[in-house]
Amino acid sequence: MAYKQRSMWYGGDYNPDQWPEDVWADDMRLMNKAGVNMASVAIFSWAKLQPTEETYDFEWLDRLMDLLHERGVRADLATATASPPAWMAKNYPESLAIDENGVPYGFGSRQHYNPNSPIYRKFASALVRKLAERYKEHPALEMWHVNNEYACHVQRDYSDISERKFREWLKARYGTIEELNERWGTAFWSQRYAAWDEVPLPKHTPTFPNPGQELDYARFMDDCILELYLMEKEILNEVTPDVPVMTNFMGFFKPLNYWKWAPHLDVVTWDSYPDPHEGRPVHAAMAHDLMRSLRGGQPFLLMEQVTGQVNWRPRNALKRPGVMRLWSYQTIAHGGDGILFFQWRQSRAGAEKWHGAMVPHGGEETRIFREVERLGGELKRLDAVVGSRVQAQAAIAFDWDNWRALELPSKPSADVKYVEQVEAVYRALHLANIGVDFVKPTDDLSAYKLVAAPALYMTTAEAAANLESYVEQGGTLLTTFFSGMVDENDRVHLGGYPAPLRKLLGLTVEEFDAMAPGASNRIRSTGAKAWLRGEWSAELWADVIRLEGAEALATFADDFYAGRPAVTANAFGRGSAVHVGTFAEQPFLDALVAGLAAEVGLKPAIEAPEGVEATVRSGANGTFTFLLNHSGQAADVRLPEGRYTDTLAGTSYAAGEALRLEPNGVAVLKHE
Repeated sequence: MAYKQRSMWYGGDYNPDQWPEDVWADDMRLMNKAGVNMASVAIFSWAKLQPTEETYDFEWLDRLMDLLHERGVRADLATATASPPAWMAKNYPESLAIDENGVPYGFGSRQHYNPNSPIYRKFASALVRKLAERYKEHPALEMWHVNNEYACHVQRDYSDISERKFREWLKARYGTIEELNERWGTAFWSQRYAAWDEVPLPKHTPTFPNPGQELDYARFMDDCILELYLMEKEILNEVTPDVPVMTNFMGFFKPLNYWKWAPHLDVVTWDSYPDPHEGRPVHAAMAHDLMRSLRGGQPFLLMEQVTGQVNWRPRNALKRPGVMRLWSYQTIAHGGDGILFFQWRQSRAGAEKWHGAMVPHGGEETRIFREVERLGGELKRLDAVVGSRVQAQAAIAFDWDNWRALELPSKPSADVKYVEQVEAVYRALHLANIGVDFVKPTDDLSAYKLVAAPALYMTTAEAAANLESYVEQGGTLLTTFFSGMVDENDRVHLGGYPAPLRKLLGLTVEEFDAMAPGASNRIRSTGAKAWLRGEWSAELWADVIRLEGAEALATFADDFYAGRPAVTANAFGRGSAVHVGTFAEQPFLDALVAGLAAEVGLKPAIEAPEGVEATVRSGANGTFTFLLNHSGQAADVRLPEGRYTDTLAGTSYAAGEALRLEPNGVAVLKHE
């Protein structure tokens, strides 16, 4: 279903079942005061909706849904299956997930169910059907919210049920036990299997488990959890075919391959909680771009963020005045069409009572609520932005299987983390205000002049051929160390590292050096590129490279490979492939990415002072430039050719005029 959104959504998780009904009227008054037009309802209400195995109680939810409709608030109605009630754990202990030591998870928290439990699936399906039948024609119903943050706490199950199902999954994948032995390399350490019933789950082992088995088990559990979502979605589509269905993602979350999940959501939604201690939320911007990219650029919804502070970090920093507003606009600037929070009213009891909310414990006479009210009033002016799309010029290849394989144990360096490597490249593009899409390594890349594929350790034959074709046809590719090493089963590509990329990169990596913590080397420019001059520190890793047609852009300064290439460029067809054989400090990557971007003709969304983020969204209602001041001080942005109106302030500007952004300031400029 193509989700057609009418306005910018604003609201949050609403849990009225935590409060007496005489509080609900005040909730409605405050929602209207704050400009709330969307509420996520009943996410953790299974125990109230089904107090016993035999009984259901929907009357309280009937009254609530009617109340929301009367006050003009749309309902993102949850299926409530995220946390099964106590009676299920008591009557059906086999519904509980089992950890790798064979110990069942206990009741008293959340998400304690076994994803493969027939009992859980039976009761969840029954509840979903009853909810769908009851509310299918309710005028407040806007969309269905399936479960909540799948796999957030339980990503794996080691029950007998899951073990039997894993064997069936492997049979379907490999056909014969001989093929499985070949793919997993079971000749090593006498791991060969003679029959399917010998194949275990990768439980507690004395030392490193089989990496092929670990990788397939991660894929298997991902598939099992996706089955749960699809089970509920099928019921909802049957009963309410015209109501959108979604579940909330969690950004860069390794257990679930969101590329695989996203086609089954009518709209991508996700939960974002950057740490205020970290300052400018570059990682959050990167995750927004990933979420937007999952469905080909379709706008997403931010289903959860916090107004003030979370409760689950060791030290929970408070968002300073203006930061919640600034970060909310960053969401919209990267493709968000809705700003929602966890939660509406701050809980009095329970594990999340110190988690911030739109209505804090202090009520409406608080700074937090005043900021909530201001933001709600402003967002009403942005309905014209809804449905527009971010204009991205560069892309980063991101692959979940690669992430899982790269970070399995027994690697040359346990310090190589995939998302950190991706973020280093993303940061350079982001700080230059160059829009970024995320893509799969096998996607059509022809729309991008610059594509980065950092740390692509697992490189399939299909991915390698696609990258070759992209460069051959005129694209510029940036790769980094430890790429092109293994196939989809974590088996080494033979023929010299990185075998599937060797021709494309014009080099071979003879060996590599994993540096100790705190150790470093230096890299020096060779002068081959005028825009890459200087010396930079490098750590973590060093490829010992032999050139096979590529030229060196920088060389190592120290150790036995001093003078050997550290950064290379290879002309290939009509394009070029650049390889960075170490983890250099951020200023080096900034300089490299800026130089490559200039060579291929990429330009920033707008020329802005350091610390000012700029993005562009375009759609049927026009083009909008977002300016966000993260610098901590006032900044002046000189506007380029054209005329502009600040949608928030109502101020008009002509080309060449300076727009003043106060600290944490925001402008949304419509191009006239």
